[in-house]
Amino acid sequence: MAIKLIFLFIFFAITVGIGVYCRKKATDVNGFVLGGRSVGPWLTAFAFGTSYFSAVIFVGYAGQFGWKFGMASTWIGLGNAFIGSLLAWSVLGRRTRVMTQALDSKTMPDFFGLRFKSKGLRIAASVIVFLFLIPYTASLFNGLSRLFTTAFPGVQYAWCVIIMAVLTAVYVIVGGYMATAINDFIQGIIMLCGIAAVVVMVLNQNGGLNGSVEVLSQITTEQTANQNGAFTSFFGPDFIGLISVVLLTSLGTWGLPQMVGKFYSIKSESDISKGTIISTVFAIVVAGGCYFLGGFGRLFATASADGTPVGGYDSIVPNMIKALNSDVMFGIVLILVLSASMSTLSGLVLTSSSTITLDLIAPLTKKEFGEKKKMITLRCFVAFFIIVSAVIAILQDIYGFAFIAQLMGVSWGALAGSFLAPFLYGLYWRKTSKASVAVSFIFGSVFMLCNFICQFTGTTFITPMLNSPLNAGVLAMLCGLVLVPVVTFITPKMDKKEVDDIFSCYDQRITVSVKHSLKNK
Repeated sequence: MAIKLIFLFIFFAITVGIGVYCRKKATDVNGFVLGGRSVGPWLTAFAFGTSYFSAVIFVGYAGQFGWKFGMASTWIGLGNAFIGSLLAWSVLGRRTRVMTQALDSKTMPDFFGLRFKSKGLRIAASVIVFLFLIPYTASLFNGLSRLFTTAFPGVQYAWCVIIMAVLTAVYVIVGGYMATAINDFIQGIIMLCGIAAVVVMVLNQNGGLNGSVEVLSQITTEQTANQNGAFTSFFGPDFIGLISVVLLTSLGTWGLPQMVGKFYSIKSESDISKGTIISTVFAIVVAGGCYFLGGFGRLFATASADGTPVGGYDSIVPNMIKALNSDVMFGIVLILVLSASMSTLSGLVLTSSSTITLDLIAPLTKKEFGEKKKMITLRCFVAFFIIVSAVIAILQDIYGFAFIAQLMGVSWGALAGSFLAPFLYGLYWRKTSKASVAVSFIFGSVFMLCNFICQFTGTTFITPMLNSPLNAGVLAMLCGLVLVPVVTFITPKMDKKEVDDIFSCYDQRITVSVKHSLKNK
């Protein structure tokens, strides 16, 4: 207990100290929300990665998908690295940074409003962000419950949620985006080292990699009775299901406002190239390590009569850590999960508060809404979102609201389904129409809401395959990529001169003096 408490004390002291240190960087809206658009590649890449990979992935998704797909779940982590990180940075990074600076856009809804000259799109996007980021934020606490109660038996889980919420609120409210970025960097280092150590130690429980693979290959279920070594095979027992998870968790990041927002703040184009490499390596280690670890979950959990693990999917990874029988290792993992939770939480609440303040309240207010009022409102909404998320998480733990956990997949699908296509086309395609963006917003959000209602009522959503919010989210994204160009072709286009002015930011040339004018003969 002493070791765990010492680790926690050191971690919390550093976290709060960074918030106080960065307070001078958060004196205006630009500094509070974007860090003055001067954040370097290492901080941006780690902020992107830690916002991407939360405790939900380490405790929940790694256990759940590792149980279903075995070692093939590693493909999910690699998809996150090469599609969700490498390709996302390569396709979106530079264009997002250049156009958002030219438009003076600070949030994703702000981008839609300025890019398409539409106040309505800006407000609609901010409402979607508000509706779907709260349950997403609340679900972050889920990954802590099992691990915390195992580490501190007899201590109420609610206290862990409250402490984590208060500390996150302190450093975000005081230090803004820069405090979040620096803390994300430190928390990212903890995640890298922790994941690597856990994978090695867990595999050693069954004789190393070869021994663990051999034991896992002997496990069969009713569904895999005709597949020898299904859980150690290249694509696992359910290839279609695996592809759906890879697409949603990888391509989905392209449309999430808290992820895309990281490109707004990076300092320069050369930093984008560096950040691309750093972010990809980070994702390979953290995401690849998490899902690779989860692939061996069946060695540490027992299947119940219905084929699910006894104690639920969220119990698999804590059981792995408990089997190590090491207080130091448990303390490291506890800090790892706290780091993953707090880094993602800070990114989400900063995105939510800036969206509500700058994209919903500011455009609708009739009175003067100056810089000082914006800063006060931003900080108030950071506190509001953290409090609401903490209350939902505590109530879920007390009453066992299963639908909160389901909303994680629904939220991800709705945000990505609504925003991915119009944001991507908006950056690259001049002809993209306002109507096509509106259609994507409506389709993505309504489609995923219908999916959730069907889950909640126990009815089939179109087909049994789409009952899963993962499969429904993938379909929402793919449909958006088709709907936007189709609707664009049959609806009025924006004024050509306005669009050309917007895209001129990509064609700017800078003339510099030559350092050495005379050539040596």
